Amino acid sequence: MKVLMLGWEFPPFISGGLGTACYGLTKAMDRLGIKVTFVLPKMVDANYGDHVKLLSPEPCQSSEEFFKLDALKNVTFRTISSSLQPYLTPKLYHEKIEELHLKKQKMNRVFSWENKKLCENDYIYQIPIKPVSSNSGQNYDGDMYAEVNNYAAMAAKLAQNEQFDVIHAHDWMTYPAGIAVASITNKPLVVHVHSTEFDRSGEHVNQMIYDIERAGMNAANKIIAVSHLTRNIIITRYGICGEKVEVVHNAVERNRQWALNKNFIKKDEKIVLFLGRITMQKGPEYFLQAAKKVLEVMDDVKFVMAGSGDMMHMAIEMAAELGIGQKVMFTGFLQGEDVQKIYKMADIYVMPSVSEPFGIAPLEALENDVPVIISKQSGVSEVLTHALKVDFWDVEEMANKIIAVLKYPPLQITLRDYGNFEVRKLRWKESATKCAKIYQEALVSV
Repeated sequence: MKVLMLGWEFPPFISGGLGTACYGLTKAMDRLGIKVTFVLPKMVDANYGDHVKLLSPEPCQSSEEFFKLDALKNVTFRTISSSLQPYLTPKLYHEKIEELHLKKQKMNRVFSWENKKLCENDYIYQIPIKPVSSNSGQNYDGDMYAEVNNYAAMAAKLAQNEQFDVIHAHDWMTYPAGIAVASITNKPLVVHVHSTEFDRSGEHVNQMIYDIERAGMNAANKIIAVSHLTRNIIITRYGICGEKVEVVHNAVERNRQWALNKNFIKKDEKIVLFLGRITMQKGPEYFLQAAKKVLEVMDDVKFVMAGSGDMMHMAIEMAAELGIGQKVMFTGFLQGEDVQKIYKMADIYVMPSVSEPFGIAPLEALENDVPVIISKQSGVSEVLTHALKVDFWDVEEMANKIIAVLKYPPLQITLRDYGNFEVRKLRWKESATKCAKIYQEALVSV
């Protein structure tokens, strides 16, 4: 089986859970003998990490680079010159565009949102929808949509020189590319829904992103949802037939047991950890409201918010307004060994997400022997039994559960030990095996 995989990010070029999921899934596929060509919308800096081996592009493909990870024998990575990245704001997107334009000339391609046509030496693909304005908090400007289209056209050209049986597109930015590649190759398309616009923006959806998501789902032969929660959204909000949508839960890598500096962990306070993007979707305000209530009962507690996002400044101001600023620590974005260290320091991990398609962080916490409290509005709650669950908006109950875990060691030990045992069963090999089965079903449907 050969798969052309279209994604946003992959370690070491990673900024969130999607990259973690892509890595775990692709690594497991490699071990199953599935050959994967992974297409990344980035220009890769050769200085990124020893485990990445950059290969010289073929003469006919000079606009792209490709590389291999030494540990993955069946996986080849191709990068397309693009500034697309997950979680970008319009301002940061423009900065990336300006930086890219200083290094390379603009691609000599023409894009239109209204037409679909073949050119003599290139393939131009256009989504059959027009840009619209939106008051969504996740608003993107027209340039980003043009870049999504740009990526689609370049991926379609690249695909003509690749051998593969099925196309696997991760999340909305790569759906147009998936549609384009499927259109010119007649290969089956599988789209992987890690998050929807309803998760990111609530009811104030960006119509353009919604239309792209729906177009990708309609064009796909099969759809992979990361949870039953997400599957229900796909069916009810996007009008997709349920027979088309399969659930493949995310998993977790085996704990690598980082060697910690003994002097790093010095604390006389309990540590309650929030780790994730500080955005509306993750519910940081509910975490802080619960923190306020906990501190009214217990003083020897510190709340750590590890991550970054568009609500970062709001969260800092809110902590100050609540009078708990001295008890809340903001670390900024963490990765690699720093993530392992913060887990080792934590007494409990809390994920108060408003709408979480899955949520890999609680699995990582349990792998590091940290008990977890998760919102009922999360996909991961479908696979965890030994975790305390609470409605994201119920800060009173969230605080009570935090206090219970911190005050009663037997409860903390039970949640930690049974949760750690439970999470051992959630491995990427099982997820990859399910994806391989879905690939076979997609091939039959063509």
